[in-house]
Formats: sequence, C-alpha cells, structure tokens
Amino acid sequence: MSRTLFRTKNVEQSIQDTEEPEHALKKTLSALDLTVFGVGVIIGTGIFVLTGKVAKENAGPAVSLSFVLAGVVCALAALCYAEFASTVPVAGSAYTFSYATLGELPAWIIGWDLVLEFALGTAVVAVGWSGYIRSLLDNVGWHLPAALSGREGASGFGFDILAAALVLVLTAILVVGMKLSARVTQLVVAIKVAVVLIVIIGGAFFVNSANFKPFVPNAQAVPAGNDLKAPLIQLIAGWAPSDYGVLGIFTAASVVFFAFIGFDIVATTAEETRNPQRDMPRGILGSLLICTALYVAVSIVVTGMQHYSDLSVDAPLADAFKAIGHPGYAGVISFGAAIGLTTVCLILLLGQTRVFFAMSRDGLLPRFFSRVHPRFKTPHRPTVLLGVVIAVVAGFTSLSELAELVNIGTLFAFIVVAIGVIILRRTRPDLPRAFRTPLVPLVPIVSVCASLWLMLNLPAETWLRFAIWLAIGFFVYFLYGRSHSRVGQEQRTAGRAAGQPGNGTP
Repeated sequence: MSRTLFRTKNVEQSIQDTEEPEHALKKTLSALDLTVFGVGVIIGTGIFVLTGKVAKENAGPAVSLSFVLAGVVCALAALCYAEFASTVPVAGSAYTFSYATLGELPAWIIGWDLVLEFALGTAVVAVGWSGYIRSLLDNVGWHLPAALSGREGASGFGFDILAAALVLVLTAILVVGMKLSARVTQLVVAIKVAVVLIVIIGGAFFVNSANFKPFVPNAQAVPAGNDLKAPLIQLIAGWAPSDYGVLGIFTAASVVFFAFIGFDIVATTAEETRNPQRDMPRGILGSLLICTALYVAVSIVVTGMQHYSDLSVDAPLADAFKAIGHPGYAGVISFGAAIGLTTVCLILLLGQTRVFFAMSRDGLLPRFFSRVHPRFKTPHRPTVLLGVVIAVVAGFTSLSELAELVNIGTLFAFIVVAIGVIILRRTRPDLPRAFRTPLVPLVPIVSVCASLWLMLNLPAETWLRFAIWLAIGFFVYFLYGRSHSRVGQEQRTAGRAAGQPGNGTP
C-alpha cells in the first residue's frame, strides 16, 4: 500500500500531459505579465494596513527591518519555486512539484491545502474590497442597505452583494482568457503602484526625523497566553514573545509575512507562459524584489510622518496624511486600496482554478473539470464552479477568524517545495534546469527552518483548523482520488500486461 501512496509522476509525464489537446492551456504570458501578476497579488491590504499595525504594536520604526526579514524568508522560498517552475512548467505549482518528488499522497495534501488557501484568500479579499468600496460610496452620500452589505438587516438577512459581484465578474474575465486577465491586471497594477509611489514620494516631504527616535523601542514583555489564540510556540515552550526591541522585530516579521503572500501563485501559470524556462524565474523573483522595495519604502515614510505610537491600525497611510493636514491624500489612498484588492482577488482565483485543474487532469478530482474551453483554451468548468462557490461564501461570511489559514497554508507549501528541490536534485541530477537554486541543500534547508518558525508563531487555533481541513482531505483522497488516479491506473494496466499486480494495487 505504501507504494501506491507515494507513487510519483515523473517530470516528462507531467509535461507530456500538458500537450493533450483537450487538456492543453493556451500559452500567452510573458515575463512582464508574470511580474505584473506577482506585483498585483502581493500588494494588497498588507501595505495599506499592516504597516501601521505592526509599527504601533510590535516594532516601532524598525518595522522596515521586519519587512526586510519577511522578504528574505519569501526570497528563500522564491529561489526554490523558480527552479521548479522553470524545470516543471506545469499548472499546479507546489502540487505538481510534490507529485514529481514526494509522491501522490503528499501531492494531494499540498493540493488540498492550496485549494483552501486560494479559495479562502479570494473570499477574504473580496470582503475587504467591498468594505473599501462601501466607504467610498458613503463619502459621496450613497449608502447600500444593511442587508446587502454583509450585515443583517431588519429581516435578519445579510448578504455582501459587492463581494459576491466582484468574484463573479472576475470569474467571467478568467473564463474569457488569460491574456485579457493579464491586460486587466496590468492596468489595475499600474494604478495601484502609482498610488503607492504617491504615498512614498508625497510622504517623503513630510518626514520628521524626530519620529524615528527611538528606531528600536525598548522591549516590553507580553504576558503568556493560555488559550488557543496564543502562538503555538508559546504554548509548547511556555515562552512569551516581546514587543519592541530586537525580538519585537521578529514578531512583527511573522505578522507582515501576510503582506508577501501571493508570489507563489505566479508558478501556477507556468503552463500558460510562452517561455517558462526563462520567464518564470524572472516573474517570481522580480515581483518579490519590487514589492519588498515598495514595502520598506512605505514603512520608512509612514513612521517618519507620524510617531509610531500615534499611528492608526485601521488606515495608517490615509490617517497619517490627515494628521499632518493633507486629507486629500486619504481619498486617493482609499481608491488605490480598492483598486489593489481587485487584482489580488483576480490572481488568487486564478491560482485556485489552476491547482484544481491540475488535480483533475491527474484524476485525483473528477476529470470533468480538466477539459478546457474549445475557444478560449481556459479551464472554464473549475473556474465557473469555484467562482460561484466563492462568491456565495464571500457574500455570507466575513471569514475574519479564518484568514490566518491562508498564511499557514502558504508556509506549508513553502516547506514542501524546498524539500522537493533537494529530493529532485538527488533523484534526477540529469534533468535540464534553466534556473538552479544556489547553495543546495543549504538554501532549501534554511527556507524550511524559516517557514516553520513563522508557522509556529501562528495561533494554536489556526493549527487546529488546518488539521481539520487536512483530515477532510485524507477522507476525500481515500474515497475517490486514490482509486481514480491516472498514474495508478497506468501502473495497474502496465502490471497486468506484464502479468504482475503492478504498483497501483494496494
């Protein structure tokens, strides 16, 4: 039985499957498209909200160093993703990479994890986008009824019509084609980056060096918690992290990691890239580098404009400009935040459908979902299904308590990909690699340790919910995926032809 659970799908077979006409995605994306996708999904609520929150509560002006640390953790993972995405240019990202190295069951687990990560992330971002749009509408005197704003009205019914509508519109865009998605994303990302640059350049004229003192505030001990909301490492070791000081910088880094989530989604579009061997590393590493630079610049400016102890935790950038007597910037920033979340939602939904499509093509999910549209050459069936489901979820649920599942799912994927790089280097040293992760196995090992450390800083209840989701995944795999696996069926057929049981039998 162990052979069936850890049977692998070799790289050549993964690439060959992408050439089947009814399962082939259209190759339209360039390195610029990939970089734009990466920037589009990374820059979201993190840069507009988290900067003020962690500066005020964890690190003070040294929050800029926290962004650097979080960026380094992501860069280590990005190097591993770049090697895999250029070597195995197949939709599915970490799921596909795991199938080629660790085996079918680990691949299923990571695929199931990514389904949760992207779907939940899409719904959460759609709800956040709805909040910004309602705020802008309120400013001009237009007010949505409570029942259509996600809050319960007089009838006891509440549905966030804006969040659901956004998901459905983006679903239609993804069905029509990746190139249209790329063009829409380029336009929106251009607007979003322009707003961020306005914040950086405009705010630079109002920086007061006195606000940077002390750059690293004196450490303050945080009382240890006893409930499931406490970080797992705290419950295990009985250790209470501190705010401010050097340890506060690391605590803040585990929080601002949320702001970097998304660059890995670029890897899910490898199969739709014209020259993935060259362009995937450029897209992944380029988008991460750009966003890290913008994050650090914004954090320096906002903590220079206003003392960290006075920063707003809800809208730090907008409120910082209000505090210095320039409220006009606040409306521009709110508009940029709303625009920015549109691309985040689009690209999270894109990543979700590509992972689902890849798992379906391998038979681990119903093959019905692995047929591409005859005209648009997009995976329209899983796109429509998931779009409708996520729209309903976003309409009825705020999901605020579940948002951290997105983080733990991403970090789990980072760990699997880093381990996979080491394994594939040993098992397939002959495999052509357009990009090679430097200093293997050191870089992947450091990536695993860094990702695991950030996971341990997440609340224990997040680990519990994550375990429940994985348990459901195990049930689905053994009920359906294991017996319908294409790899398993091919092994059983080959075994029977050779007069042997085959690797696919229990």
